[in-house]
Amino acid sequence: MLIYIVEDDSSIQKLIEYALKSKNYQTKGFEKGKEFFKELAKDVPDMILLDIMLPDMDGVEILKMLKSAPHTASIPVMMLTARTSEYDIVSSLDLGADDYMTKPFSVLELLSRINALLRRNQRQLEEFLEFEGIHMDLLRRQVTMDGQPVNLTYKEFELLKYMMSNVDIVLSREMLLNSVWGYDYEGETRTVDMHIKLLREKLAEKRTFIHTVRGVGYKISAGDKNE
Repeated sequence: MLIYIVEDDSSIQKLIEYALKSKNYQTKGFEKGKEFFKELAKDVPDMILLDIMLPDMDGVEILKMLKSAPHTASIPVMMLTARTSEYDIVSSLDLGADDYMTKPFSVLELLSRINALLRRNQRQLEEFLEFEGIHMDLLRRQVTMDGQPVNLTYKEFELLKYMMSNVDIVLSREMLLNSVWGYDYEGETRTVDMHIKLLREKLAEKRTFIHTVRGVGYKISAGDKNE
């Protein structure tokens, strides 16, 4: 697990890094928002600890940017700040912060809250899948597309689930048969092709996200060309 610590007080940053590393977490520390975003473009963490008062950017503005970008919106963010007013706390939570701790804080409590957030986020990842406006509720077996319900058969649901669990990965017809239908490839792949055709029809304008990889199989991707 990789945790980013955006904190301009070097003593607090080092204290948090030491505590996290003692629990086998990987960490990267940043004293400025620009440094943080530069690294974020290279490597997305599992969680972010974010100070509100930074020398070059406001932590609340950083939070807004994180929660408005699709590739970072689901990252748990805990705000760390010396501000203690109810307004500041509620404002951050309303903007999407997952938790809020005021300074000074107990390191043991911080670690406990971090563990709780990561566990909760892992459960949510296991219960839901999201890709370009297609949302799958795996527990309720419901699919919505830009908020509108999509009615899928059992196999269509399983096929979409498997593809959305492997975004940008080329999946052979054999892999799809084995994973979705539960039997080994025996030379018959028309079942896969027919279900892909039906699934594309139900996804309407988003059908272009399912790409045919000639001679191999299919993949779901935001790219715009078949291979």
